[in-house]
Order: sequence, then structure tokens, then C-alpha cells
Amino acid sequence: MTTSFTDLGIAEPLLRALAAEGYAEPTPIQGSAIPHLLQGRDLLGIAQTGTGKTAAFALPMLQQLAARRERAAPRSCRSLILTPTRELAAQIGESFRGYGRYLGLRHAVIFGGVGQQPQVDALARGPDILVATPGRLLDLMQQGHAKLDGVSIFVLDEADRMLDMGFVRDVRRIVAALPKRRQTLLFSATMPADIARLAAEILTDPLRVEVTPQATTVELIDQRVYHVDAGNKRALLAEVLRDPTLSRVIVFTRTKHGANRVSEHLSRSGVAAEAIHGNKSQTARQRALENFRRGRARVLVATDIAARGIDIDGITHVVNFELPNVPESYVHRIGRTARAGASGIALSFCAHDERSYLVDIERLIGRRIAVVNDHGFRAVPVANPRPQAAAPARNRHHRRRR
Repeated sequence: MTTSFTDLGIAEPLLRALAAEGYAEPTPIQGSAIPHLLQGRDLLGIAQTGTGKTAAFALPMLQQLAARRERAAPRSCRSLILTPTRELAAQIGESFRGYGRYLGLRHAVIFGGVGQQPQVDALARGPDILVATPGRLLDLMQQGHAKLDGVSIFVLDEADRMLDMGFVRDVRRIVAALPKRRQTLLFSATMPADIARLAAEILTDPLRVEVTPQATTVELIDQRVYHVDAGNKRALLAEVLRDPTLSRVIVFTRTKHGANRVSEHLSRSGVAAEAIHGNKSQTARQRALENFRRGRARVLVATDIAARGIDIDGITHVVNFELPNVPESYVHRIGRTARAGASGIALSFCAHDERSYLVDIERLIGRRIAVVNDHGFRAVPVANPRPQAAAPARNRHHRRRR
């Protein structure tokens, strides 16, 4: 059984970088994928974030690019990683900076929401590795600033998230601009029919690596639910946060305004909190993430934009201030904790009109979530606390109203 990166065939400069990053041994997806990727195989990876998939594609990509020692033409690149969000693009760029510190390869990160001139300048230098979101990359291609004819390795990350965000048409336009001969890797947490069709279109005889069963929660996460009236949720959150073991916490809301309100309430209560959502400028989002990462903020209040791909070590708790109306989002939210083999705790606040969402979540994960009754804001009991039949109509009504 493989127990080290050396066994996987990783070169010495990358081994030094991994040691500096504190990586001791490969995760399952790294152990399964890296030897085949070093041989040039296409890959279909079904893996949630937090499984080590970035290193699984970054390490063999860096090793192959370093071995070939070609130079990218101006406005071109040798490899492309396409990812759905700005935060994930920036994070992947940082991973390449860390893993590739001893190789002398150049990487660039491009995404929307910020001025494009520094990105145009970076592309003009011909980076070895380009990390991009679809919209900004297409803009720069149409303006003549980016060409993809030199790409030998293409990674499509978080493919199901691309589908959720409406990017699949953009992805197909980008793929059409790539060379036919290339190594292609597609990663997705789930495999809906549309993603399976896309995989069949762009992959050639791929190795399939499935790290966890589809749509299952991380087994290391201790999951609990609090039944609480909607009007008491902020007071319950303040009560829960009195426990100092909640030292680095992500709180999820369904709306941007809700995220702002919760963050402001926590700040007024003396809890250092930041909010992150789609209405924030890119600069403000990056500042909030940095404050959270460095411990200057104890709580990050987020909408689902942050549920996928933000990889911050040491998150002790995830709090679902509002349950998501899409059960798969619950899985992605709570996956922000219990990363890289650590344990974690997920707490969910469930109001009466969210109980049908709870039913859907429990059906998806195949288990009942433990109820916490020992708190000062228990909801008024109802005859059937977890409705199975009457809820869907009410559920639809609430979704329309939102």
C-alpha cells in the first residue's frame, strides 16, 4: 500500500515543497490518481472538496511541465485550470505557488470583478499555468489577449458547480478552443446526467477515481440540529458562540441580506465576524477571507458562494443558520469542516417552515441528525415535528415567497 509521495513517483523539488507545506502522506485521491496522471492519462474524479484533489492534479501537472521545459508563447499558456468561482481560482493559484516554489514555473490567475490590465500583462508573459474562471477567460479570448492553442493539460474543476452556476455553455466554448491532443481532467463532487455527458465529450479513455459515495457527508462530522423559532435564531447563535471551543466558525445563511444582518448582530455582540457573499466587491471578499484565515475574525458568515472550494484549515464548526432548500448544498456546506482527516461539528438551526428541508437532507444523507434539546430557545412543539407528506406544498410556497 502506498504510504508516501516518493512511492507515487513525485520528483524531489516537489517533495521538498510538500515537506515545507506540512504534507506527510498522500490522501486516497492523490494515491489513486497521481501515478496515472504522470503517465498522461485522462481522469474523471468524483470527489468532494477537502479530499486533496487540488494537489492530486497540481503535482503531476507541475512535474510534467517542469520536465518538458518548453516556453509558452505570449498570450498563450501551457496548461489551464478552469474553476467556477474567484475564491477557488485564487486558492488554486496559491496552491501552485506553494507546490511549485522550487521549479521556476510561472502561473497566472484571472477572474472577473477586478481590473483586467494586470491579468492582460500576466498573459502577455506566457504563463506555464493559467487558473481562470470562465467568464473573464472568454472576455480576454474575445479581446485577443488569451490564446489556448498551446494547452497540453486541461483541468475542469468543480464541474457540477459550473452547471449550477450556468457556466456549461461557456465551458464548451472554451473547450472548443483547446487543442484536440491534450490531457484532460474533470473533477466533480456529484455526477448528474449533464456532467456525465460533458465528461463523455471531453475525456478520452479516462481513469475513473471515486473517493466518496455521491452526495454523502463526511463521516468524521458530528451533525446536530436545533429546533428553534425563526425569530430566536440570532439569540441562539449568540448562546452557542459563548462556548470557546467554537473557535473558527462558518455560519451559512440563504440570502446576502441575511448574511449582513447576522454579521452585524455578531459584531455588536462583541464577536469578531466577517460576511462574504456575491454583493461584496472582490477586494472586500478577499479581505474578509484573509481576516478569517489569520484569526482576526472568529466567524465568517457566508451564503452558498462560500460553500464550495474555500479551503481554510482548522474550521471547528459549521453553523447552518438557515437550512438550504437544496439538500446537496447541506453536504457541501458542512464539508468546510473535517478536512484533511480532522474531525468537525455541524450545527443546524431549523425553524418550523424549514422542517421539510430537514427531511430532504436526512433522506439524502441516509440518517437522522441528532436533535439538541438542551438550549434556551426550543421551538414550540408541533404535532409532527418532521413532516413527510404535508410539507412539500408549504415548502414550495416559501420558495416562491423568497
